[in-house]
Amino acid sequence: MEDLKELTESVCRIACEAGRFLKEERKNFRREAVQEKQAHDYVSYVDKESEKQIVAALRALLPEAGFIAEEGSADYNDEPYCWVVDPLDGTTNYVHDNSPYCVSIALRSKESLLLGVVYEPSRDECFYAWQCGGAYVNGERLQVSTIQRIEEAFVVIELPYNSVEYARVGEHLIHELYGRVAGIRMNGSAALAMCYVAAGRFDAWLEAFIGKWDFSAAALIVQEAGGRVTDFYGNDDFLEGHHIIATNGLLHPLFLKLVEEAAI
Repeated sequence: MEDLKELTESVCRIACEAGRFLKEERKNFRREAVQEKQAHDYVSYVDKESEKQIVAALRALLPEAGFIAEEGSADYNDEPYCWVVDPLDGTTNYVHDNSPYCVSIALRSKESLLLGVVYEPSRDECFYAWQCGGAYVNGERLQVSTIQRIEEAFVVIELPYNSVEYARVGEHLIHELYGRVAGIRMNGSAALAMCYVAAGRFDAWLEAFIGKWDFSAAALIVQEAGGRVTDFYGNDDFLEGHHIIATNGLLHPLFLKLVEEAAI
């Protein structure tokens, strides 16, 4: 496999090309093109076509890698490396002509994340990182915030589609944080919310019932920017998880305590 930095640069180009496709298609997008995978969880021809383009380009770039791709256009058969692809993270935003939405691509070995790229076409921002190489957005180095006091924290609390299973946790988080933190947001894209943690725009984010394609690329970006990523139980080995927390590190114990109090 070629140098991780060079490989990351190539993946950035692939992600940006896919993002431009998303942005162009949005100009003539119609709601009739949308299918519902489950309640309020959407997919369209745009997701599927974007994934096909990304998979073809990545396969040419690294033939020995398999795929975990949200829309299932390629698969993983125990190859030494694996691309983890979300061709359109933030589909509900996209369907309703809202930002943010993005392309997310990670490369992992069987043990660890090797590189991550997240491209947001509306702001033309490409976030990227490679293992032990730091995290960047459009060439500028990223660093998480230094906020330590919960009263100063700007946080993202997403409410997943699994409302019945998550209601108690969601209600507890809002009850404990609303009026106490500097602000609570829900932005509709796990990958970008995590990248914004890496950039110091948010101080903490958490979401449950998400797929590997939602968080893998951004998780490495947060880590390389000096932040911390775990599952809801505090495990640093989160790659097979579905309930994920990303923070600037300083706030991490508090958010682990909050989800423990209303554990799912």
